[in-house]
Amino acid sequence: MITDLPNVLTLSRVAAIPVLIVLASLRLPGGDLAACIVFIAAGVTDYLDGKLARSRKQFSDLGRMLDPIADKLLVGAVLIMLAGDGRLGPWGLYPAIIIMLREILVSGLREFLAEVRIGLPVTRLAKWKTMAQMLALGFLIAGDPTAKLLHIAWLPVWLIGTILLWISALLTIVTGWDYLVAGLRHAEAAAGAKRDPKPPVTPSSKISLS
Repeated sequence: MITDLPNVLTLSRVAAIPVLIVLASLRLPGGDLAACIVFIAAGVTDYLDGKLARSRKQFSDLGRMLDPIADKLLVGAVLIMLAGDGRLGPWGLYPAIIIMLREILVSGLREFLAEVRIGLPVTRLAKWKTMAQMLALGFLIAGDPTAKLLHIAWLPVWLIGTILLWISALLTIVTGWDYLVAGLRHAEAAAGAKRDPKPPVTPSSKISLS
């Protein structure tokens, strides 16, 4: 049900997007810090909703659908906001493009595979990618390239965020390639099944990526 606590936490990430964008658009140190706190809180819900769903056994198709959508909306909105405000800089723009292209690719693959009743589960490496991505965006939200978080001069906030963004982009390429190969393999299998009919794929079929 949509009122289950894990689903409510997932939807809270979507609700946090306009608040975060407004705060960051103020271009004030206090606004950046508040936006960073909102983003961190949204990232924590990404961890909590899965943990609560497992502990309460509140698994549902709705939750499995909402979770990746909420993540992509949050990440996409923040990346576009940072690019629009000029906070990414030339070195941060390229990994952001890679990340956005990967999300579009995986979304397209999921839509295609859903038609043939094949799931595309999240891999462990993809979870590490998401973690690096969230950390990177948290640092980038915290300030402009010349800003110092909480006035700590020795902490290069923007540089740390950019490095983490490149790490997440590299992980994005690896996981995106895995998903693409798996999707093409099952696309070929589906085409072969049409030429040579065989027993239909059951709804529980999933791609296993390690």
